[in-house]
This record gives sequence, C-alpha cells and structure tokens, in this order.
Amino acid sequence: MKKGTKVSIIGVGAVGATAAYSLSMSELISELVLVDVDKDRTEGEALDIKHGSGFLRSISIKAGEYEDTKDSDVVVITAGVAQKPGETRLALVDRNIKIFESIIPEVVKYSPNAILLVVSNPVDVLARITYELSGFPKERVISSGTMLDTSRLQYEIGSRFGIDTRDVNAFITGEHGDSGFPVWSLANIKGISLEEYSELTGNKYDENFREEVGKSVVSAAYEVINKKGATYYAIGLSIRRIVSAILGNEKAILPVGTLVNDYYEANDVYMGMLCVIGINGVEQVLKVELNDEEAEKFNNSAKTLLDTFNNSFAKKNK
Repeated sequence: MKKGTKVSIIGVGAVGATAAYSLSMSELISELVLVDVDKDRTEGEALDIKHGSGFLRSISIKAGEYEDTKDSDVVVITAGVAQKPGETRLALVDRNIKIFESIIPEVVKYSPNAILLVVSNPVDVLARITYELSGFPKERVISSGTMLDTSRLQYEIGSRFGIDTRDVNAFITGEHGDSGFPVWSLANIKGISLEEYSELTGNKYDENFREEVGKSVVSAAYEVINKKGATYYAIGLSIRRIVSAILGNEKAILPVGTLVNDYYEANDVYMGMLCVIGINGVEQVLKVELNDEEAEKFNNSAKTLLDTFNNSFAKKNK
C-alpha cells in the first residue's frame, strides 16, 4: 500500500457519507477530504466520524473546498441528483451532466494525477462524460460499474443455495441498470458449475431460477428506494472495495465500469466489465467469451448506453 494516501469524496449525501464512514474504518488512507455544496452537512458528517477517532487508526478527516483535495490519489465522485422511487438511473442524466460540468474541471485542476472513481448515476454515462471532461487516460477514469449489481447477484444465489455469499463466483456485466445481466455461462461456486452444484446438493437450478434471480437483481435498488428512500450501505462498501484494490495495488479482478472498445458490438462506451485493478487504475480489461444469448444482451446494453450518451452530452457539445 502507498504511504500517506489521500482520498477525496465529492458529494456528501447518503452515499458519499457512507463511503467516508466505510473508508475511515479501513487501513487504506491517511487523509480523507469531504466536499459538498452543503457546507453544514459536510462539516457535520466529518465531525461525526472524527468523534469516533478513539476507535480508529490515525486519519485526518476534513470538510473542505476543492483546493483542499489537492494531490489526491483517488477522487470519489458521488455528487448528483438522487434517484426517485420508480425512476430509472438513465432518467437522471440531463440533471447530473450539469453538475459534472462544474465538478470535473475543479477536480482535475487540483489533482491532475488522481484516479477518478465515478459513482453518481447513471454511472456508466457519467463516467464517459468524466472521461471527456477530464482529458484523463481511460485507465484513470473508473466507475463503480456493476460492482453493486454483482454483489446483489452473489447474495441472491447464495441465499437460494444456502451458502456463504463469498463462495459464489458470478458477475453482472453491461449497464449498472435495467439492461445489465448475469453471465450465467461463467457462474460457479468454488469452481463448480451451478448445474453440477445443484445436482450435488439437490438445489433447484433452471431457467426459472435464472429469471427470478435476474429480476431480483434488477429490481433490488427500486425495492430499497421504495422502502427507505435511497440505497447507500452496499454501494459504500463497494466504493471501499475498489479504493482498496487501487491503493493496495491488489491486481484484483472487479466488475467496474471502463471504456470498452472492440468487444462484440460495443465501441467507445463505458460499461461494467471484469477488469484488473491496481495502483494505475484499470490495468487490464478482460474480454471474456460470452454465449450467443449473453453477447446479444451485451450489445443491447452497449447500444442503450451509447444512445443515452449521444442524446445528452455528445449532442449538446457538437
């Protein structure tokens, strides 16, 4: 791990505050800076965490301005309009573009060598916009991608099979949203295919199982938002996992959002893909082989995201 690592979080609403709390309890960083237009809220969040400093390792936590983020190693961007009940992530794009057009130049100005981790929704489109606005190489502009979707998928499979979620090897690819999908052809439990595992244990695994799980994953955010107004605990943990992989130079394989080119019909679009993550950001994109049905879903997801980008940011900036 790097010594003296600095992480800044832009946007200290529920997601940003939860990410700050999660990161403060880790061994990852020495300095954490929180920035938000709501100064009182930001100072309150920083102070609330600092009041627990007697239970934490030594870490500097500050509510500040953009200049205080200077020389950050990682900048996490959670700012933006939140998703409302019944609203898709893609519906947020026009409102959040305006916010990003004010944020990204300030972040780049003070931390030109940082890795940018985009979390705000629609995360795939906003990561693509961040890539354009920042001028950073694609390796240093990452989105949380399908990290959260993948965790939800692993939870659903594990709970149905009655096993530890961490023993489930499965992932979601494509959009962090309605067109993302599980790659069932590669899913396994400790290297045992789901078909074989179901036969060994007597658990049900068929097309109905896959459909039910897929629908549960897609509807998970809507369910949480309808019940409590927002999702933030699980995504806060996802942020911590990605930052850990970066600062710890782990070479971890994670389904983050990256710029995809020459993969089936996807070109010049940010999507959730399996990537090797280390100190330089995305160090390798793993273009795994999909079956025909999965490839078609991937192409459809890519088209959905590219159309959204072209009809919003790209069209506006012609």
